[in-house]
Amino acid sequence: MTEQEKQSLRERIEKLPAGGITYKTINGKRYPYLQWTEDGRQRSRVIKAYELAMLAEAIEERKKLEYQLKENHVRVAEKKASYGLSTVSHTREQLRRFIMPVKGMEKRECYSVLRDYLYGDDSERVFILYGLRRTGKTTLIRQAIAEMDDEMFAKTVFLQVTRSNNLAQLNRDLRILAEEGYRYIFIDEVTMMEDFIEGAALLSDIFVSSGMKIVLSGTDSLGFVFTEDEQLYDRCIMLHTTWIPYREFDRVLGIHGVDEYIRYGGTMSLGNSRYNAPTFATKESADEYVDSSIAQNIQHSLRYYQEGGHFRNLRELYERGELTGAINRIVEDINHAFTLEVLTRPFRSGDLRLSAANLRRDRKHPSDILDRVDTEAITERLRKLLSIRNKEEQTVTITDAHRTEIKEYLDLLDITCDIPIVHMTDYNIRDSRAVITQPGLRFAQVKALIEELLQDETFRSYSLTERNYAAGRIVTEVQGRMLEDIVLLETRMARSDCKVFHLQFAVGEFDMVVCSPETESCEIYEIKHSAEIAPEQTRHLRDADKCNATAFRFGTITGKYVIYRGKSTEVDGIRYVNAEEYLLGLGKEKTAGV
Repeated sequence: MTEQEKQSLRERIEKLPAGGITYKTINGKRYPYLQWTEDGRQRSRVIKAYELAMLAEAIEERKKLEYQLKENHVRVAEKKASYGLSTVSHTREQLRRFIMPVKGMEKRECYSVLRDYLYGDDSERVFILYGLRRTGKTTLIRQAIAEMDDEMFAKTVFLQVTRSNNLAQLNRDLRILAEEGYRYIFIDEVTMMEDFIEGAALLSDIFVSSGMKIVLSGTDSLGFVFTEDEQLYDRCIMLHTTWIPYREFDRVLGIHGVDEYIRYGGTMSLGNSRYNAPTFATKESADEYVDSSIAQNIQHSLRYYQEGGHFRNLRELYERGELTGAINRIVEDINHAFTLEVLTRPFRSGDLRLSAANLRRDRKHPSDILDRVDTEAITERLRKLLSIRNKEEQTVTITDAHRTEIKEYLDLLDITCDIPIVHMTDYNIRDSRAVITQPGLRFAQVKALIEELLQDETFRSYSLTERNYAAGRIVTEVQGRMLEDIVLLETRMARSDCKVFHLQFAVGEFDMVVCSPETESCEIYEIKHSAEIAPEQTRHLRDADKCNATAFRFGTITGKYVIYRGKSTEVDGIRYVNAEEYLLGLGKEKTAGV
């Protein structure tokens, strides 16, 4: 890199904001702050809502430019200068250092799709590897490059795009690389270019058709979805990394146990010797992930797509700087609704009576606390507290149209998935419940909400024993409902040939039904977070009327199951299946080729 180039980089860096974004909670409300060091002192200021997304992008660009100036990356810069490239490139020795950290790491299931593209004979399509932050995209690329033989490796380059790049520059860089004999091109954060979505077709039409293999990656999932819809329709292979099932959490991270998955699942970051601090360890870190990975993702894509024309009902929120806040509120609303249902349902079900009976006859610490707690009064207070919303600072009222569009984008990002609820009493009811596909995100937010509720003055009137029991009971119920959602979601994804749904009767329910239209048969399930076997767990499965009605509508019942946390066994014709064994079993066929 010449001195003139270094000076140019310094000038670009100086024009960008220094420091980083952090968050503070004041009177229960979360505010973003810009923090930086000036004259040896740390300074900070509040970030206004309308500038948060652009400021985050500018800080990210500054970090990338500063990265180029570091002494240990001079060789990369010199290689770039020798070719006259506009993007930052890694080749040969730089590439070897780039792939070194992944040596010995387990591979995700989706790795085989990327490998098949690189070694296959597809000469028409680009490969798009996309997903939210910390879901393993860069690691997959490193692993693919690390497997290459010397001949392939010598023809491989990894390009990093910044917001200052444009499609014309990338086009020029690819032409230079083609002349130099490079065939395998990995381009990171390609959607940072403002004109990428509108002109991406040249990658497939010009370069892939000429013999290149091009892999695009980035966190802007919606940008890639829009690109597929417009410019790369039928000319791309899409591989989404956002959803990480339990079996991958267990195998790739080496962390075992469904409760650990409930607490931290959703990203490939967990606090152990191989990975970073847990993304969802605290409410603050979970909120930061929503802001930086979800809300800003949507803002970035919608700002660039058709000059913002895809906003429809969200335009006003965006123009007033309230879109990120609205997205955060929708995610929180989904979790509030989830919490309300969890807190309401168990306090009125047989589960509470079962817990009370078990607690009374506990051999070590018997207690009648549940017989004395006014569960109805507690439930009503919780419902009122959970309904509180901070609206005083909103200048745009969030309507159903806003909620519908935001939910549409959350579905596209694989953040949410709707599980059907079938009502036996009325076949025409179309009902569902929204599942957050990153359980750690849901658990961090819901647990923080519950802890906040338990600080309410009303709860403080109970004894310490009662307060501790109430807290433990609520968290257990949250874990139980989350286990239901996890089993339903993963079963639905693994058994695509079947219909998977929750079945509601006038009184009672089957937590899960798996129906095969082809064989005219079904399986019925109860899902319990408990590790113990109790007769109450199977009362619905043993109900002849419920079973006959289910068989009449959905086919012969071929199995009755309880998925729980104890050992797999069989009791009176009903199979008890360990939850972890069940979830690992769903992925046996998928992991065979990894």
